[in-house]
Amino acid sequence: MDIKDILSRCDHTLLKQEATWEQVKEICDDAVRYGTASVCISPCYVKKAKEYLGDRMKICTVIGFPNGTATAESKAFEARDAVQNGADEIDMVIHIGALKAGDDADVAEEIRRVREACRGRILKVIIETCLLTDEEKIRMCRIVTECGADYIKTSTGFSTGGATPEDVALFRDHVGKGVKIKAAGGISSLEDAERFVELGADRLGTSRIVKLVKELEKNGGAL
Repeated sequence: MDIKDILSRCDHTLLKQEATWEQVKEICDDAVRYGTASVCISPCYVKKAKEYLGDRMKICTVIGFPNGTATAESKAFEARDAVQNGADEIDMVIHIGALKAGDDADVAEEIRRVREACRGRILKVIIETCLLTDEEKIRMCRIVTECGADYIKTSTGFSTGGATPEDVALFRDHVGKGVKIKAAGGISSLEDAERFVELGADRLGTSRIVKLVKELEKNGGAL
């Protein structure tokens, strides 16, 4: 697979608590230079990044991150605020405890409320697969489909594990028509990225792919 194709599917990500504006600005520059799908940053930097980037790069941010335990109203407010500040894409974390308790209607309701708050922007729903059983993952495929989200996303990258080939394959087999897949967390090589794409991932949440490509260029490689 062509490296440029892989890069075009990456949400180039920096969500560390200690990230500074200068670091965020650097990944914005790299995202533009390497043609990633978006730059994924914390909500506090969205407005500044929009002013800096303009229309040169899509801005993705996270809602209810990383635990998903904020109320539905809080998540909807976060989404509205992010959109007002210039976010093009929203990645929200579900209330995992509600899902595990069987409260599927509550999970669906918060997704719908965030969907409405997004005002037509792309919505990706993070379900944190490392904490779920296969049965719970399949239920989330159904809920995400019924709620009209654009993507189902594996992981925050802040829990006990990230994306696995098995989970991406399971998503592929159970999401409804029109729902895409984002693999995130633990994508550490170009080979990993290619495998996830081949399995059905349309987006990759990662900070490492651009770094790997920069290393290739440094060592005389070419895109």
